[in-house]
Amino acid sequence: MAPFTRQEFYQQLLQGCMIPTAQQGLEQIWLLLVICLACRLLWTLPLPGYVKHLSTVVGGFYALHHFFQLQMVWVVLLSLLCYLVLFLCRHSAHRGVFLSITILIYLLMGEMHMVDTVTWHKMRGAQMIVAMKAVSLGFDLDRGELPAVPSPVEFMGYIYFVGTAIFGPWSHFHSYLQAVESRALSLPWLRKVSRSLVLAIVCLLVSTCVAPYLFSYFIPLYGYRQLRKWLRAYESAISFHFSSYFVGFLSEATATLAGAGFTEEKDNLKWDLTVSRPLNVELPRSMVEVVTSWNLPMSSWLNSYVFKNSLQLGTFSAVIVTYAASALLHGLSFHLAAVLLSLGFITYVEHVLRKRLSVIFDACLLSKRCPPGCPHRHNTNLWVRLLNLLFGALAVFHLAYLGSLFDIDTDDTVEEQGYSMSYTMYKWSELSWASHWVTFGCWVFYRLIG
Repeated sequence: MAPFTRQEFYQQLLQGCMIPTAQQGLEQIWLLLVICLACRLLWTLPLPGYVKHLSTVVGGFYALHHFFQLQMVWVVLLSLLCYLVLFLCRHSAHRGVFLSITILIYLLMGEMHMVDTVTWHKMRGAQMIVAMKAVSLGFDLDRGELPAVPSPVEFMGYIYFVGTAIFGPWSHFHSYLQAVESRALSLPWLRKVSRSLVLAIVCLLVSTCVAPYLFSYFIPLYGYRQLRKWLRAYESAISFHFSSYFVGFLSEATATLAGAGFTEEKDNLKWDLTVSRPLNVELPRSMVEVVTSWNLPMSSWLNSYVFKNSLQLGTFSAVIVTYAASALLHGLSFHLAAVLLSLGFITYVEHVLRKRLSVIFDACLLSKRCPPGCPHRHNTNLWVRLLNLLFGALAVFHLAYLGSLFDIDTDDTVEEQGYSMSYTMYKWSELSWASHWVTFGCWVFYRLIG
């Protein structure tokens, strides 16, 4: 069959992919948006606190049932187990630790096929949000940031807060209480919801309809056979990235629609919830910037409740523990664990190498941008900018390599059940293990200049 002309391709893309994808996306989420708005309007009424908490529990249950049907029982079981542990340990100074151990055992039992793989993987996102909320609540109580253990209805309201129960993001307990107290409806609130929702749909379209054809039609580079594998890897990475941004922007929309995600300074209320920063990922300064910008609330959670609690083991060990915790929360899928642990090594090596170079050259070469007025002698020189661009290009190279595992041509049933170890090895061996070798080379260079 003759290939499409460019005009025919764009017409087919619009009618055969973009319009149906947008329609299907809105059909999937419209009910959740309605529930979030209904709860938001209900909380503006002068109702007792327990009624507001019960309403969000009911809304969260209804949303969970809409998306997962009876499989939601595994999320409910985890939440009940967490509150039982929290109640039994209410006089302990290590509630966060006990909750972490309980959740670890529960997730491991689920991953070890207590539940069939497809069902468990469908529930993974909702389970992750419950686990993160419960652990953060336990550690906040241990640190004295919360005065007392929440009542059962407050705890369940927090866990099943309709704005975050399905797609996230994680938020503090006090953020939930602020949402339930409710602020007046306003134009900035509506603008934030609309903007996040539009960006979510755009990201869904890019992931589904643009990324798979990026180098075959939009930027025709497939003629270069030597680059074909890497171009395909980059397409897979872009598709995966934008599917994640879709969830991120959608979670911004649902959380804000339900009344969460604002900061208050004096009389100035800002609806400024940010889940991800796509530009910092696609055009990164460093891999450190990538992992922090990918999901800001989760990055904050990992830093506050895993990394800082693990620092006594040493920086490198704390980094590995943090990425291991992230891998467990995302599920014991070999390819996810391989990606996250590889990210741990890549970011650590990049961090220590750039820190060493910044000392040697007295220049702004750190993984994170230097604040204004930093003490480095060289900060805006051309060679400094070129070196930072080089590290940014290296980050894009790592992202393409890691993203190659999320192949857009893979069958949906394989994706639901999780990729096997042999698949992961095959995909990376196709690219000659390039990213791992480059990381090893950077580590050797770091040791040589130390």
